[in-house]
Amino acid sequence: MLNVVTLVSPATIAALDDVLLRRVSQSLPEVQETAWLDEKLAADIVVAAPVTPALKAQVHDALDGRPIDFFVQPLALRRKKLLVADMDSTMIEQECLDELADFAGLKAHIAAITARAMHGDIPFEPALRERVALLKGLDAHLIGQIIAERISLTPGAQTLVRTMRAHGAYTVLVTGGFTAFSRDIASRIGFDADVANALGMAEGRLNGLIEDPILGRTAKCEVLKRYRKELNLSPGETLAIGDGANDLDMLAEAGLGVALHAKPAVAAAAQARVEHGDLTALLYAQGYRRAEFVA
Repeated sequence: MLNVVTLVSPATIAALDDVLLRRVSQSLPEVQETAWLDEKLAADIVVAAPVTPALKAQVHDALDGRPIDFFVQPLALRRKKLLVADMDSTMIEQECLDELADFAGLKAHIAAITARAMHGDIPFEPALRERVALLKGLDAHLIGQIIAERISLTPGAQTLVRTMRAHGAYTVLVTGGFTAFSRDIASRIGFDADVANALGMAEGRLNGLIEDPILGRTAKCEVLKRYRKELNLSPGETLAIGDGANDLDMLAEAGLGVALHAKPAVAAAAQARVEHGDLTALLYAQGYRRAEFVA
């Protein structure tokens, strides 16, 4: 089986050149070919060697600290047909609940709980209930204001989703956050579907509760499995992206599970990481060339 090593540089740096590509290639066993996907930004090295931790370590060492993300995967399965992506701090740059907490004067307190949950220091579900309970009484109209004024898309988010959809993939935004945010954000980015928790409300205000069942770590993984089954796909045809501990099962289940600028424990456990670039790195990982990107 042929495997492919894909090197991706941030567009702002263009740190990949012929010298570095040659150095990485020469460090690897059974190289079959090298090819540019986008000059100075992305390149493939096809190898006959199996994907092993040792092979990934060789790539890492050859890069010698250069700000280059890399992916190692089977060549035949690199073009994915299902994308399942986390929302907060993944497809958008904020944590929605933390922004909502700002209106209650509790942002620092609630953000600290969020951080502990995303690092895996405390269980996700009780941490979510605790944070929502603290926001009881907030005007629900604030959600629309936050989406309009405070939410920014992660660079490359729309390009990733719309390019994959244009080439036949199905895309799902899945979040431990809330439908009140995810529906608008999913539409703005271009997802086919979104799956999220439901905030309890009464008379136009948050009631401090979450409707059961809570979409947590296990449930996010089950969403990936459900869509994979509905679309009749193999595990290798799926791509998942996330940044927090509640994404770990989902990332492990996917054919390619990617930690995006993630917490240390998540980055260490994921199959692949994007640490330097933006979400378009995941298009290069699938073999797309710049001319194929849908802006």
